[in-house]
Amino acid sequence: MSSNLLKLPDGTEPVTNADEEIFLVYTALNQKPLDLAGPDGFHGLGHVDSRKDTLSIQFELTAPSRPTPPTSGSKSASRSRKGKSARQTRSEETPHVIEIELAQDKTALRSRKGDTGSVLWRASIAFAQVILQQHRFPPSNPLVDKDLLRESHILELGAGTGLLSIALSACAKSYTATDIAPLLPLLRKNVALNFAGWTQNTKPPEGSPGSNISVEELDWETLLSLPPTGRLRYYPKPPEPNAKWDLVLIVDCIYHPSLLPALVETIEAVSTAGKTWALVIVELRQEDVVREFLERWLNKGTWRLFRVDGLLDLPYVAWACQKHA
Repeated sequence: MSSNLLKLPDGTEPVTNADEEIFLVYTALNQKPLDLAGPDGFHGLGHVDSRKDTLSIQFELTAPSRPTPPTSGSKSASRSRKGKSARQTRSEETPHVIEIELAQDKTALRSRKGDTGSVLWRASIAFAQVILQQHRFPPSNPLVDKDLLRESHILELGAGTGLLSIALSACAKSYTATDIAPLLPLLRKNVALNFAGWTQNTKPPEGSPGSNISVEELDWETLLSLPPTGRLRYYPKPPEPNAKWDLVLIVDCIYHPSLLPALVETIEAVSTAGKTWALVIVELRQEDVVREFLERWLNKGTWRLFRVDGLLDLPYVAWACQKHA
């Protein structure tokens, strides 16, 4: 798989200093008024709606508008329309709608210490919307190369309810969603809700929708406790023999400082130099936590980090990173 899976905008500069990067993104955040309250009334957390047992999520993908060609008519009519017709736009395609049903474990959110993956978070929806829109209607400068993605193996860390695996698996060769063991039944349940033939113990026939999804345990703290050889044996591998992960997704996983050492080491362990891209989506909450994450990652010395401006609106930030030797 080519290392050109992610295509960064021209002129994108690498992030080299965590303090400078934090200053830039939080200054932008503070200059933009935001309503961070969700429908469940929580402020600044990012739940979609933690009151509900099930959610129905819709992604509406719309063809880009384009100028309407001038209509035929008299010269005077043409002159009167000149300049106006170029501003008129049209979209000839009916929006394509993807609907996903998700179960949540709202009791676990409140009763199981440290459990944040049992409910859906808004960052996942925002990210999925952008990737699905670009995949269906590729812009001139998409973040992800559609053809290379089709042959890619994706690993998601902290997959939670499994929304991204359900939404994006059709775009890739394989998609492995991982999380801690207590969350795997919910993750598998949601995949099964959306793909016929999926159960807690079985998958549909190869080639069927959802058949390229795997659900595996990957506990970052367990990996951190292991020696290098143990880590290599512990984390999931792509289903194709001798394949390496092309893309590692980390979406809204940076929220608790105690998990940062384990998360950074996990990203490092599962990635291959010169091949693996990591895409980190963060909702800007606690400034000191995001700063510590960037410091730890930059201090590894094995990654080139880039902020992807324009991909998502604030309060979300995307960093694309490739491991080098």
